Amino acid sequence: MNDPAHATHPSQPPGDDEIRWLLEHAMLEQSAAIRRRYIANGALWRRPYANAQPRAAAAMASVWFAAYPNAIITRPGESVLRTLGDPALWRTFAEIGIQAVHTGPMKRAGGVSARTFTPSIDGNFDRIGLEIDPALGTTAEFIAMCQTAKAHGAIVIDDIVPGHTGKGPDFRLAERAYGEYPGIYHMVEIAPEDWPLLPPVPEGRDSVNLPHASVLALRDKGYIVGPLPRTIFYEPGVKETDWSATDVVVGVDGVARRWVYLHYFKEGQPTLNWLDPSFAAQRLVLGDALHSLGVLGASMLRLDANGFLGIERRVDGSVWSEGHPLSVTANQLIAGLVRKMGGFTFQELNLTVDDIAIMSRGGADLSYDFITRPAYHVALVTGDAEFLRLMLREMHSAGVDPASLVHALQNHDELTLELVHFWTLHKDDRYAFGGRELSGGELREQIRALMYERLAGPETPYNLRFTTNGVACTMASLAAAALRLRDLEHLDDEQVAAIQRAHLLMAMYNALQPGVFALSGWDLVGALTLPAEAVADRMADGDTRWINRGAYDLMDVNPTATHSEAGLPRARALYGSLPEQLRTPGSFVSELRRLLDVRRRYRLYASRQIAVPDAQSPGLLILVHELPDNLGVEVTALNFSLEPVEEMITLPGLSNLPVRELLQDEDAGRIDEHGRFWVRLQGHEGKAYLTEQR
Repeated sequence: MNDPAHATHPSQPPGDDEIRWLLEHAMLEQSAAIRRRYIANGALWRRPYANAQPRAAAAMASVWFAAYPNAIITRPGESVLRTLGDPALWRTFAEIGIQAVHTGPMKRAGGVSARTFTPSIDGNFDRIGLEIDPALGTTAEFIAMCQTAKAHGAIVIDDIVPGHTGKGPDFRLAERAYGEYPGIYHMVEIAPEDWPLLPPVPEGRDSVNLPHASVLALRDKGYIVGPLPRTIFYEPGVKETDWSATDVVVGVDGVARRWVYLHYFKEGQPTLNWLDPSFAAQRLVLGDALHSLGVLGASMLRLDANGFLGIERRVDGSVWSEGHPLSVTANQLIAGLVRKMGGFTFQELNLTVDDIAIMSRGGADLSYDFITRPAYHVALVTGDAEFLRLMLREMHSAGVDPASLVHALQNHDELTLELVHFWTLHKDDRYAFGGRELSGGELREQIRALMYERLAGPETPYNLRFTTNGVACTMASLAAAALRLRDLEHLDDEQVAAIQRAHLLMAMYNALQPGVFALSGWDLVGALTLPAEAVADRMADGDTRWINRGAYDLMDVNPTATHSEAGLPRARALYGSLPEQLRTPGSFVSELRRLLDVRRRYRLYASRQIAVPDAQSPGLLILVHELPDNLGVEVTALNFSLEPVEEMITLPGLSNLPVRELLQDEDAGRIDEHGRFWVRLQGHEGKAYLTEQR
């Protein structure tokens, strides 16, 4: 990835004016004033904070809209934040049943060259300031959006990024060896006599990724821990390791230095050091959190990349960088402070089920469902729910409550196929699958090979592989691939209806269980992927996810717009705008509204998942939920196959009870004296059955 930072490092010590400017814009400095407001403040002692509170978090808002600011089409001359704060949008969300908007990162991001800010290289996840990114709106508009949400009984969810920053003022001060700023980052000064171990920095760039041999040499010299177990965003010739070296930088003391720094993600995202004696990273991140809650008015925060906050070299020479206890401790600090402030947190943690369980103890209140998310995709693509049942049972075995998860449709990332659970901790465990016994590693490779072939093979040219991690696609293009549709440019009405049915089935899986249900603008309008050539410039570094980030117009505010304000091309929307769909019975959003009404009335978000029964039909998934407040037992039945299902299932503990189907609001027969009940589903159909306990 070419870093848009300054091409030539300063060869002279910085002047006082430059240092003052950097300090004025540095997050560590900005957060100091905010932190001081809460020192010795009694308001921080009014709420419990030590334990995660997933059910309280879900009760605050259990249906979320996950925005991607750069994809939002606005009225001409209107900011993204003004569009997101439009009362008409919030009235529409309330009508559908959406109770929260997760904005995605909206604070200033990217880098700084001299005194010029440079653009974000990762969708504003490379944060460099506490102020709202001027390209997205203003702080006043963010605060107004939070107030509008509150007026409609909803909340706004903001982001903090405890794992890294961009190459902004804080990083430039660190390079200049100013004060405690180098302690913010996992960066090491390399002695001049060892500079020959570092490759030269190419013309036009300010750093260079280190080859594997350089990382080993620096490890042997005692500078760094060495190569990490996996390299996220691995791309030959672009990012072959997680370490990069700066060019020569002259510090405030007049000393010329070259630094080596860690970055789990892109080269412009230097990693924070959570166990430096300065504790600068903690001060920066906690100040950022206080700003979002106390100044902007957010009620919940996402912790992004929060599983990578500890790193060390083990006695055997291997590097421990995932599931590290320091990450657990750091997340407990962040989540505890947020709960003290009256808010909640959720984490996107693509690690093993065991790690998710451990990180949730005293840490984030909710976790993104990376456990069953790839598994329900496998179920749809194959028409077989066996792997999904396996993952649900792994989740229960590890003690993860489904009510602690954010069950989601599309987000801004790829459909992940890393299956980390079977790659690391459980690679040698044995699993019964497909009539055979496989190791975790063998199971992982079998699932990955099948999904790559079905989703990003020659028959599905509209989806693309994303490095070694997964597939870039939308939920609509995933459904199209599952239906074996090759040409998305000439879909007829029947094919669009089939895509919508498959899409709604995925929505039912996520919504008809405990916890939070999240969906995106791409889901609401039925967006397809963009042609690769339309975003070729953004994909120059191998990041194919741009094809699943097309622009969308939720409220039809600018029907002639071809791009978002951020320059993303408009995606083809199969379902249309929200007002149009709400006027159309049978549309995706109209059906979604009915689904969410059932979820709300019977408080499915607060239920307890008590069984995942076996089924004879390959595509049939049964989930049994005990509803709160003696509302009864709900049985979710989903058919991931295109073939109709008619099967008698057994529901332990239930007998001689009438059953009602909630989505159609009709009688559905009885459970007999042996706990048996007939389930009848068409292809890609789901039902929610209710029986009242006597």
